[in-house]
Amino acid sequence: MDPFSVDAYTPQQIAARVQQVGVTKITGDPLQVLALAILAGAFIALGAAFFTVVTYDTGSIAGGLLRLLGGLVFCLGLILVVVAGAELFTGNNLIVMAYVDGKVTLGQLLKNWLIVYLGNFIGAMGILLMIYLSGHWQTADGAVGAKAIAIANSKVNLTWLEAFFRGILCNVLVCLALWLCFAGRTVVDKVLAILFPITAFVAMGFEHSVANMFFIPAGMLASQDPAMLQAVMPVNLDNLTVSGFLWDNLLPVTLGNMLGGGLFVGLVYWFIYLRKNKERSND
Repeated sequence: MDPFSVDAYTPQQIAARVQQVGVTKITGDPLQVLALAILAGAFIALGAAFFTVVTYDTGSIAGGLLRLLGGLVFCLGLILVVVAGAELFTGNNLIVMAYVDGKVTLGQLLKNWLIVYLGNFIGAMGILLMIYLSGHWQTADGAVGAKAIAIANSKVNLTWLEAFFRGILCNVLVCLALWLCFAGRTVVDKVLAILFPITAFVAMGFEHSVANMFFIPAGMLASQDPAMLQAVMPVNLDNLTVSGFLWDNLLPVTLGNMLGGGLFVGLVYWFIYLRKNKERSND
């Protein structure tokens, strides 16, 4: 294909591009990767905060439409990651394509994931702190803060199995959104590629580990305000704890995200489009 063509890249070309970008990510400067990961965590947290304020008034819009609207506004996070440039853990699960081809080592892969995961967490916490200090949760007499509590509480009350499989389904859609971005040649292409898969995972209630780095601590923090806490009563908040956050949600969701993006998208497309290249190189 002509590199100056306006046509989309083919699926086989997408696979090759994703793999090459994975190699580039692995060999990048670790400090640069960390800084970009912090940005990604902040971007996803901004999308999560946007989702919270748009969906707090559950009585004004029918449930399905509210979920649709919430999914659309949450897309802000991934649009910023892709267009502005950042390193997102869930997207970097696609680097397994470079690993199975022997272009990067297991150690390099795990190091990248660890740096990016920690950076994403730092970025999400940074936005959380600024949201808290801004008084944003006091919007609508504290209804936005009450919504933050409700969102967090629903997440920590999932069973381990539910959280794990929702994590798988989420990152299948996130990585497919990124996959579609690699087909595009313009910013508009990338934005449109993101909208439907990301809106779908949010509307269907699937679980994204980096988003939850904001959502659940936000609910924990907002629950310290007596007025916001009273607004969600008599809901049981016994699981809205550090243990509930890390063990009951973040761990199974993270493992599910890794499996969903790495296996069901990355390795499947590697098998379809790149496996024969490796077989030929081994002959």
